[in-house]
Amino acid sequence: MESYELAYRMQMEVPDVVDLDGEPGHVRDMYGMDNKTTHDFGRQCLMARRLVEKGVRFVQIFAGGWDSHDYLERGHSSRIAAVDKPVAALIRDLKQRGMLDDTLVIWSGEFGRTPDNNKRGGVYSIGRGHNADAMTMLMAGGGVKPGIVGATDDIGAQAVQCVHPIRDFHTTLLHLMGLDDNKLTYFHAGRYKQLSQFGGKVIKELLA
Repeated sequence: MESYELAYRMQMEVPDVVDLDGEPGHVRDMYGMDNKTTHDFGRQCLMARRLVEKGVRFVQIFAGGWDSHDYLERGHSSRIAAVDKPVAALIRDLKQRGMLDDTLVIWSGEFGRTPDNNKRGGVYSIGRGHNADAMTMLMAGGGVKPGIVGATDDIGAQAVQCVHPIRDFHTTLLHLMGLDDNKLTYFHAGRYKQLSQFGGKVIKELLA
């Protein structure tokens, strides 16, 4: 009965959260709700702010279409135009409301891109391949330091400053939430497992 009651309370909260008509015009404009290109992702970002405002601890929004191997300038330019304004609006909105210090915003994909054309299927592709050796993330608020941390080589092929495996990012993320990766474990298949798989280090350069 408690589970059913919890589900009912959650459902009753939804209509108010998803109703964006009450948002002031200048806020809707800031998120790009008045523009066909930015409307859809702007709505997601504005919904994210409203959910966080309601006390939801984890919110994930998704912008697809980035896995382009060919015609990157054309494909990615359209994706950037769709997300740039809404992402900036979300960070600005959280800051204006005094919520950014307690909210960690992370913008990331799965991996970076190689700087050169890859030979696939016997021909040279116009696009670029997946790069596990260098990638970019954007982080804002939530105890992270503003500015640029780390760098790649001149052509973007390899990380050369502040080089860390992804497990260190997971460990740092837990640290920012007040959790210790070495203690947040569960027993499975005969051993204790953790988010970082087998331990990581906090990336101190990211911490404010």
